[in-house]
Amino acid sequence: MATRMSALAALVAALLALPASAQDPVDRGRELFALCTQCHMADGRGSHLALAPAIAGLPQWYVVAQLQKFRAGYRGQHFDDIAGMRMRPMSLALADDADVAAVAAYVASLAPIAPAPVLEGGDPAKGQTLFAPCAACHAPDGSGNEAVFGPPLKHTSDWYLLTQLANFRAGVRGAKPGDTSGALMRPMSMTLADEQAMRDVIAYITTLAKN
Repeated sequence: MATRMSALAALVAALLALPASAQDPVDRGRELFALCTQCHMADGRGSHLALAPAIAGLPQWYVVAQLQKFRAGYRGQHFDDIAGMRMRPMSLALADDADVAAVAAYVASLAPIAPAPVLEGGDPAKGQTLFAPCAACHAPDGSGNEAVFGPPLKHTSDWYLLTQLANFRAGVRGAKPGDTSGALMRPMSMTLADEQAMRDVIAYITTLAKN
């Protein structure tokens, strides 16, 4: 009994000696996310006015990857990417990889929110056909596929999807050497003939959030 109590006391002491991020990443992430709320809002629903997309419920692996891309300069360094240039210094405010993982864990813990549509003029019926090649990476229901680095799309702000598709097509995103996942997405964006096609596929993706 004494040995067991000693072992328990040693375990408690070891836990107390750990930094907060190691004890509870989600709690640490909640603290760090306070800085993000000014644009992404407290519940992660995002703000079109602030050019901040909905991020609530995004998987931790994807949030970590995007934060690391901002930190490394794969995103947020092109002068045509105003929102990205604003996001890069925010990512650099995170002290280290542990803080990146912690804030990503907190974002993943938030309940997903279907953002209110902003775009008009898209045809979801046409978009369903255009979405067929996207399903291989983003899943038929838009829930994503980590194995091929395809993030979920079904709760993503429609205006943000349009912006990012345009960025990929123009080489604003996905053109930097070393951005392997971005390099995969760029040619896929070019299969959409024009902005109308992008609006159509986004209109279909928006319907997936209702399922």
